[in-house]
Amino acid sequence: MTAKTCGLLRHVSNESLNDQITTALLRWGSSELRDLPWRRTNNAWCVFVSEVMLQQTSVARVLPKYEAFIERFPTPQSLAEASLGDALALWHGLGYPRRCRNLQASAQMIHAHHGGEVPDTLEAMLALPGVGAYTARAVLSFAYRQDVAVVDTNVARIIARMTGAPLKARELQERADELLPMGLSWEWNQVMMDFGARICVARSPKCSQCVVQDICVWRGGPDSPDPAPATAGTSKPQSRFEGSDRQARGRAMKAAIKNELSHADVVEAMQLEHDPARAQRLIESLLSDGLLSHDKGLFTLP
Repeated sequence: MTAKTCGLLRHVSNESLNDQITTALLRWGSSELRDLPWRRTNNAWCVFVSEVMLQQTSVARVLPKYEAFIERFPTPQSLAEASLGDALALWHGLGYPRRCRNLQASAQMIHAHHGGEVPDTLEAMLALPGVGAYTARAVLSFAYRQDVAVVDTNVARIIARMTGAPLKARELQERADELLPMGLSWEWNQVMMDFGARICVARSPKCSQCVVQDICVWRGGPDSPDPAPATAGTSKPQSRFEGSDRQARGRAMKAAIKNELSHADVVEAMQLEHDPARAQRLIESLLSDGLLSHDKGLFTLP
């Protein structure tokens, strides 16, 4: 790392400041890191599955689904050769079923073009369906132990607050790269994500428990606007789920797990008998997304 003037603290080099940050956070993580099943393996497929599941979904909801999914689909080939309907049935309850569809499409590409092995380069990972910068880098770090900085919503929040200003995506990744301690990619990225999930949280951050509070520019000050919400990659409040299109689509897919459904059955499952135009729009969206199939007047999972 090069020594430059840093906006966090005047007259302190980036290298010196970064050493303070990494030392403090790694020390915190040595006793606070959560024990999670995908952290106990270097299996790139298991890591990949967990990272896709964790997109916009809490750890608590992912845990039971992850175990069942890996048991049923232990390799990319096993998912590639399965019906999407079988995968969606296991996925139900996690939400955002397009992720499951993309995961199967990725498994098919991995099986067909990568010898059944999850790619170990950023370019190849980014070429997989639905895989963005975070997921690609997470697999490289957590499965292949490559020195890459992973930036999720928690990491973005920490860096923005320590910097004291909103950051765009490119600047955010550059600052994350500067902080990364070489040779400790796995440990560092896990620590950063856990610290953001447990201490530097979005609402009511626990600044009194923060091990880098003396370095943080923001420090939760009441007179200083939080720079995190305006920073690239930080989570934005989700729209209300109750009564949403997402809820109605989920109800239709849940009903299709066990039974073939008539058009009226799908509308009833979505609880949209009072709004046939909306029901038809959502049915067409499910068909277009490949999440429902329609044959001889009946709807099923694909």
